[in-house]
Amino acid sequence: MGRAIGVFDSGVGGLTVLRAIREKLPHEATVYLGDTARVPYGSKSPEVVARYSLNNARFLLQHDLKLLVVACNTATAHALPALQAALTVPVIGVVEPGAQVAAALTRNGRIGVIGTAGTIASGAYQRALEAAAPGATVFASACPLFVPLAEEGWTSGDLPRAVAERYLGALRGSVDTLVLGCTHYPLLRGAIAEVMGPGVTLVDSAQATAAAVAERLAASGDRETGGDPSHLLYVTDIPAQFPSIAEAFLGSRPEHVEQVDV
Repeated sequence: MGRAIGVFDSGVGGLTVLRAIREKLPHEATVYLGDTARVPYGSKSPEVVARYSLNNARFLLQHDLKLLVVACNTATAHALPALQAALTVPVIGVVEPGAQVAAALTRNGRIGVIGTAGTIASGAYQRALEAAAPGATVFASACPLFVPLAEEGWTSGDLPRAVAERYLGALRGSVDTLVLGCTHYPLLRGAIAEVMGPGVTLVDSAQATAAAVAERLAASGDRETGGDPSHLLYVTDIPAQFPSIAEAFLGSRPEHVEQVDV
């Protein structure tokens, strides 16, 4: 395998980022690590999240990486600077790319961001949006039930729409752009779009991150343009429902998953 793009997340949500990277960069080899034994990171202290993140990065670096993607919003919020300081390869998180896209798309400077309680409480997206769009008004809302809905496969129908209405009803009419600030949320895009209405542009941070990766590799001359790359998938625990959940997030059933201890 040639030099690979490494991706890590606290669990399965980062597979939406991996999927976007594979679609955007079909000739790049990838190595994914999901720390499913320690999920969720959102309830951990910033110091513990940083330690887990550095351990994940060290494991992935054994695979001759050209670039590392932190697909976990919590890890991006708490560990990105430490990772960038400690590693010799470029490190891209999921927060800034989504904020940059939202800043470019907003028409009235009223931007919403939704995420887990931990991500919203960290203020990472709020700071990134204010830096990317100076003078913008940022509305942030935690939507914790979206994660279990996505993992249960309840992504369409009355239940997710009712939950989305409860969470997002107050945002409707207040923003023209909404950042999906959690890697699980793209699976609920239909319900979110239905509640927010056609006048609101949804920004998928997974797609934005894949675009940022492509731009970085093109700028450094490291982008692959041919070949049949390999894709490795590691997790720190394999729960019984993992294959079906992973298929929903990745878009295809994983060919091979290896359990490792990091």
